[in-house]
Amino acid sequence: MFEGFGVGLGEILQIGTLITMAVGIVLGIIAGSIPGFTITMAIVLTLPLTFHMPPIQGIATMLAVYIGGLTGGMISAALLGIPGTPSSVATTFDAYPMSRNGEPGRAMGIGIFASFFGTILSTIVLVLAAPQLALVAVRLGPWEYFSLIVFAMTIIASLVGSSMIRGLTAGLIGMFLATIGSDPIMGVQRFSFDLRMLSAGLPFLAVLIGVFAVSQLLTEVEDLRKVRQGGALISGKIVFQPLRFMMEAVRRPVNLLRSSLIGVFIGAVPGAGGSIANLLAYDQARRASKTPEKFGTGIPEGVVASESGNSATASGGLIPLIALGIPGSAVDAVLIAALMVHGISVGPRLVLDNPDLVYAMFVAMFIGAFMMLVIAMSTMRYFLMVTDIPKHIIVPLVLVFCVVGVFALNNRLTDVYLLFFVGGLGYLLRKMDYPLAPLVLGVILGPIAETNLRRALMTDADWTLFLTRPISLGFLVLAVVSVVVFLRHRYRYAAAETSGS
Repeated sequence: MFEGFGVGLGEILQIGTLITMAVGIVLGIIAGSIPGFTITMAIVLTLPLTFHMPPIQGIATMLAVYIGGLTGGMISAALLGIPGTPSSVATTFDAYPMSRNGEPGRAMGIGIFASFFGTILSTIVLVLAAPQLALVAVRLGPWEYFSLIVFAMTIIASLVGSSMIRGLTAGLIGMFLATIGSDPIMGVQRFSFDLRMLSAGLPFLAVLIGVFAVSQLLTEVEDLRKVRQGGALISGKIVFQPLRFMMEAVRRPVNLLRSSLIGVFIGAVPGAGGSIANLLAYDQARRASKTPEKFGTGIPEGVVASESGNSATASGGLIPLIALGIPGSAVDAVLIAALMVHGISVGPRLVLDNPDLVYAMFVAMFIGAFMMLVIAMSTMRYFLMVTDIPKHIIVPLVLVFCVVGVFALNNRLTDVYLLFFVGGLGYLLRKMDYPLAPLVLGVILGPIAETNLRRALMTDADWTLFLTRPISLGFLVLAVVSVVVFLRHRYRYAAAETSGS
């Protein structure tokens, strides 16, 4: 192993490779911070540029874009309340309130260090346990996937806000929005009402950006008098103390480790993705906290959990790719395409046939994490300048980026119309005090749950398989325990409020 790391280190520590990795980190951060411009899109645009590079340099550059993108999504989440990527949804819950409380530098600093430690910890797990975790991940059938999603959907219970009925209603609305368009199995139209613009369904990014971005921007311009006065989105003195931010993240080792392990496992499950890891890590941190009621008000624990969880999925997704040749996410699928372009066969023999490449990927993850930390912290001052821009400038500018990002996804003008429709719906729900996070969670998890439930029943109509297959049963038991623990906490909190009054 140590000899392999020596070879990998020698391959990565080339001037050309280090330069392209640094450029990749910068491009990833910028792409991740633009709502609608996904990490996958950034990786796809990077792919043709790597064709004329040596294989190791090309893969290292793409991994750098991936690492930078996962961190970049936190920037708009913290400063604008708009997740730059789907994997930064939970980051908005505490990072944005922290910024609105006059601490945008603290929100970004803690998020950057949490992303760094999440990447480092998950890469260590990748190096030590890739084959074993990959064998577990590849054994997951539709029964296990459905049960995993059921467990993940218990997160809705933690995100319901002040009213459980409103939170669950928002989650059901999200699940309904996800059913519009073509049936995922049979391809039959449903709930499209013969409207051409609904025939392809509601793109997830249009829903995500509409619910969070458009509704937030509409809220910001409600008071026209304040807009005309030239007030900024965030007020307060900008504090830039990297050492303090690092200590705030390090002082929560259990949260960091737990969230990183969640990110590794979710990343290793093909198709699960950083958005689930981001929400699940945040949910588990809230459940383990002695003060869960403070989550959502701008506390470091929430930022640490969400950012370390989503950043850890990068290494987690490499586990099935390296051990079995199975992509853990859309980004990993592009990495496989890049390897194939360079004539490298991907599969169980990748480690045996190309050990230098595999160890170089390990080293690239470590070096990429340190590069991200240095570049992100050194450019943070410039990103924080966003807080000084008046609302009448920043609101239309962000809205233009949102529209361009949604249009560029499929080059369809109808997606822009859907963006504003969903944004209006999100604004109405926000004004009626409905939490928006359950809605987005319903859109993310609903289609995955439906598809795997139907596949499981089409494979074998015996529904008891959900209970007799050990891994599936384990996820369902965790789901029940999760709900019971939440109800117990909620009952105690309500009892304490009643006795206090």
